[in-house]
Amino acid sequence: MNIINARNLACPIDGKPLQQDAKQWFCEAGHSFDIARQGYINLLPVQHKRSRQPGDSKAMVIARTGFLDSGIYQPIANTLSGIVLEQMDDMTEHCLLDAGCGEGYYLDTVVNALCHQQRADKVAYIGLDISKDAIIQATKRNKQVCWIVGTNRQPPLLENSVDIILCLFGFLSVQGFNQVLKPGGKIILLDPGADHLKELREIIYPQLKASRPADITETKIPDYSVVATETLRFNSRINDNEQINHLLLMTPHFYRASKQGRDIACHLQTLEITVDVVFRVYQKKPVLSVESA
Repeated sequence: MNIINARNLACPIDGKPLQQDAKQWFCEAGHSFDIARQGYINLLPVQHKRSRQPGDSKAMVIARTGFLDSGIYQPIANTLSGIVLEQMDDMTEHCLLDAGCGEGYYLDTVVNALCHQQRADKVAYIGLDISKDAIIQATKRNKQVCWIVGTNRQPPLLENSVDIILCLFGFLSVQGFNQVLKPGGKIILLDPGADHLKELREIIYPQLKASRPADITETKIPDYSVVATETLRFNSRINDNEQINHLLLMTPHFYRASKQGRDIACHLQTLEITVDVVFRVYQKKPVLSVESA
């Protein structure tokens, strides 16, 4: 399998195809976007931003990097890699987009796992995130991925040009994904299950509401069908205060928890956690031919 350059980048201003020269990407209308020294492309125009610095902060990115590099979530990454392999067909070329890739841990794992195993001859990997700090960190993991600063609401990619979209603990944009995904293409969602990190939540919230069991019918996407679902559950012990703080800071719970709950968690020296996640694979309905219609 050969990793190929992305050939389907689109201008975020007018949607026209982008072409690359030595230092920038540009469209026929004259819009140009410099390639940063770290190797990523910023395709997030000011008018698409909802804040000055959208997405995860640098502190959150550092915390997530530190925690994921510990290997505690490696079973999640391994399971994801297996699911991606199962969902690939025998096409010669594939384009795989990690939408909301963060600092690149999961996509890097998928790339490394699939390099010598998949059936496709050529694959283009694209990592997209709205956080510039996250993308800068991601460039340090893998130089063969096309890393882009952009938004899931308006992915800067050509219509019907992506085969598989990964959306991992992230923001599902049905309209944006549907625009760039090919007919018959697939979205792989990863969401927390009912008991995910329940021990941490029991500490930081004064009163923990019971969660409903994850249901594959909860997320309904028009013109898509669920073709596979898989749950992963395991327990782990964190014996490091710094890693506990990394875990807390990298999740939305840090901002939702009470000050007292955060203070208690921040001083823990050990923490048992339950990892409970659900993978769902959705397939976009293929275009029917005239004969079959």
